[in-house]
Amino acid sequence: MPESPAVPAARSTGSELSAEDSKLVILARGARGRVGAVEGAAVRDQDGRTYAAASVSLPSLTITALQLAVASAAAAGATRLEAAVVVTEASTLDGAGYAAVRDLAADAPVHVAGPDGTVLGTVTE
Repeated sequence: MPESPAVPAARSTGSELSAEDSKLVILARGARGRVGAVEGAAVRDQDGRTYAAASVSLPSLTITALQLAVASAAAAGATRLEAAVVVTEASTLDGAGYAAVRDLAADAPVHVAGPDGTVLGTVTE
């Protein structure tokens, strides 16, 4: 499978996150921190259920945190996502994770936060 291009740095929305989206930041930071992963991610589905994941890099499997969080939601029966968060040190949002979110939601905001939880911006397109 060819590597997906990175989505440009998140665009700032200039507004505060909702309480529910702030919870996603906390979950994503926790997932990243528990295993010392490069990235952590969390998503919220149409029923308000949340799924958190960390990036995985094994000899036979590499998956981004956002891809894994979306896969967990889909495996649990989610048909739509309301929002997503990625906690990363990168200055871009990975294209593969972004594409996975878009598979379940054309308009869900994808918030990008630094390791300290500071939201750097949001991609909505």
